[in-house]
Amino acid sequence: MGDDLERLYRLDGVTHIAGVINDEELLGVIPPPSQVQKYAVNCSWFQETFGECLEGADEETVRRYARAYIMMLLGTQLFADKSGNRIHIRWLPYVARLEEMGTYSWGSAALAWLYRCPDNGEIFVQFIWMLYSSPDVLQVVHPEVLEPRHMALWRSVTALIYFAVIEWHQIDRVLSQFGGMQPRPHPALNIDFLMSKNGRDGDRWFPYYLQKWHLLWDSRAESVLKFDVVADPGPSHEFLEW
Repeated sequence: MGDDLERLYRLDGVTHIAGVINDEELLGVIPPPSQVQKYAVNCSWFQETFGECLEGADEETVRRYARAYIMMLLGTQLFADKSGNRIHIRWLPYVARLEEMGTYSWGSAALAWLYRCPDNGEIFVQFIWMLYSSPDVLQVVHPEVLEPRHMALWRSVTALIYFAVIEWHQIDRVLSQFGGMQPRPHPALNIDFLMSKNGRDGDRWFPYYLQKWHLLWDSRAESVLKFDVVADPGPSHEFLEW
């Protein structure tokens, strides 16, 4: 997609969309203009084109079908929006090298998107902070997830990022859910100016446009909270007085 940061993420209509798909041979086929709406391709085109991979297909064909399937999974399941019938082409760079897909933090991006989705003040997202403490989940997760080097990052106070969506992961305010005694929390970070961004914004290369927040994510290992895990976590005296 080039090295010019000013042009790196420009998605200027059907011609560019077709060019990306054709030049990189990511999907091996170009969607017709009737199936493209600005930065997104209709789900129906993906389903009709990649609905079933023929038995005996060569490796490159299988990889193209895999890319299309993953794009449908990301656009309609993991990061679904209210349109529900289009898939944004911004996923193309992430499915280009299938071997690298495991290096991205899909969970943190999904959590940022989950935070942002409820737009009604009366709706509250309920989730388990330490999901991997559930026996049902432990049966299906890869053992590497539970290695100390990964578990430590659960306690990082950092920016969760999903394209233009930036959410602040303030676990310092809920330490009891991680087994620690809750001290007086630091003031909540005010990022109201980012709340108007919905992740579907136009043609910017967000790691450059929102560089400050991406740098925070890159240095998340430096923001891991250190605290003692106790048998009966609860609020500290300092917290109760506060």
